[in-house]
Amino acid sequence: MPTMHDILDQQADLIEQVLAAHKIPARVWGGAVTPRFVRYQLTTAAGVRLNKVLALQDEVAMMLGVSDVRMYRKDGAVYVEAPRSRPGVVKLLAVHKSMRKRPPGSIILGVDEEGAPLLVQLTSPDVAHILVAGSTGSGKTVLLRSMILSLALRHSPSVWQCLLIDPKSRGFGPLAGLPQLTRPIITDPEQAIQALAEAVEEMERRDREKRHRPLMTLFIDELADLRMVGGQAVEKLLARLTQRGREAGVHVIVATQRPAATIMGGLVKANLPVRLVGAVASPEDAKVATGVARSGAERLGGRGDFLLVARGEMVRFQAAYVGEKDIRAAVRRLQAKAQAHRGR
Repeated sequence: MPTMHDILDQQADLIEQVLAAHKIPARVWGGAVTPRFVRYQLTTAAGVRLNKVLALQDEVAMMLGVSDVRMYRKDGAVYVEAPRSRPGVVKLLAVHKSMRKRPPGSIILGVDEEGAPLLVQLTSPDVAHILVAGSTGSGKTVLLRSMILSLALRHSPSVWQCLLIDPKSRGFGPLAGLPQLTRPIITDPEQAIQALAEAVEEMERRDREKRHRPLMTLFIDELADLRMVGGQAVEKLLARLTQRGREAGVHVIVATQRPAATIMGGLVKANLPVRLVGAVASPEDAKVATGVARSGAERLGGRGDFLLVARGEMVRFQAAYVGEKDIRAAVRRLQAKAQAHRGR
């Protein structure tokens, strides 16, 4: 039975064969193995045009016997990412247990291209607010649930609070009863607009009082559905929160299938510096979602295969997963812990 090393060598040879058939002198340096894919680094001879190499993605995929590959340039090299036949699952609770001393305000996203835990820290000046984008099946809602539970497991209600808006009434249900919730999960659009208005009032109160604690995070699943009902009111409230929220300890995380300006609004889009982008339908959608040309987001594998885009850099990662049963069990434990704390 071939070992992983044998498979890597064989696939590297096959990639070189495709390039050689098109008279592209190149060398493949073998690969980093992640739960979801294998990444190879490719170097070409001087003068080889990048477009000529990237145009061979479909031929490389056919030669490797996989559904698709992602090829992109980074730091002077071309990378080829091929999906594994049996993707691994990144379990949020296991990653959490291995990182109990992670920084305050940090969220576990999953594991990066090297298989190391990937975090994003809300309190960082480079983060503040986050956009999650991707088509149906990309894993947006699963990622949002993992992000919320990641924060809840690290922060007590006195340190971190959250507001969950779920217009489709099917994303955040397992998190009902979370002790950090400022109110029950909101599914009614009119109630959502009122909650956003109250969040703006809270932000302004904190500004006047020079306060920024406890941290407060607003999670919105399927922003487009909320915008259909709330229209300009939603856009204006979110623009206020994303423009001024960070200094008051208020952070916004929104998810949408396609972050077009008609859905997001220009001010909101400009104030979401970090993007978590899953699989999208086309290169055009990929550019809109990531804000970067040739990101390859249209070639992601779905089911938690994401790109982290921040400060002009991209990191591919496999999103952490936690099942609904485990979420509910974790919520019960957090409730018991909060009740015990109040009883002291």
